[in-house]
Amino acid sequence: MDFNESELIEAKRQIDSTLHKLRETIKTLEAKDNPNSYKSQITLAKRRIEAFEISVFLIEREINELNNQS
Repeated sequence: MDFNESELIEAKRQIDSTLHKLRETIKTLEAKDNPNSYKSQITLAKRRIEAFEISVFLIEREINELNNQS
């Protein structure tokens, strides 16, 4: 699939927003009285962060390639 620059920028913006929310969720869960009871949720959030960070990297690379073609 081909995406234009504005679509990629919007996708990155949405992912950045989700990343921020996930990081805040981890802070909240780790600050609870018994964070061990939230271990699976914390692990899931951390794995999602890693996946979204990869997505952001790939989107940024694609945006750079589009700009270099211009």
